[in-house]
Amino acid sequence: MSADGNWKITINTPMGAQTVNATINTNGDTFTGTTSGQMGTQEVSGKVDGDTLTWSADITSPMPMKLEFTAKVEGDKLSGNVKLGMFGNASMTGERV
Repeated sequence: MSADGNWKITINTPMGAQTVNATINTNGDTFTGTTSGQMGTQEVSGKVDGDTLTWSADITSPMPMKLEFTAKVEGDKLSGNVKLGMFGNASMTGERV
């Protein structure tokens, strides 16, 4: 299943739900795109393995940390996990918009 397109993603963080809008463009076993939300806009790139996407992002607010994402795409929905550095894991869901 192709992950190409625009997505509305919700990450259930310890500080409450955070919504991010993402654009994904796959190319074989990689993808590029952008995310935008409360913390600004960021270019992203990652790996595609079948129906699973993986990528990471460095943030500076509310504190510097590396976020590591794993998402499984099923039709117009995605679900997965975000590693929040020393703060553990957060669930993630999304839908194509």
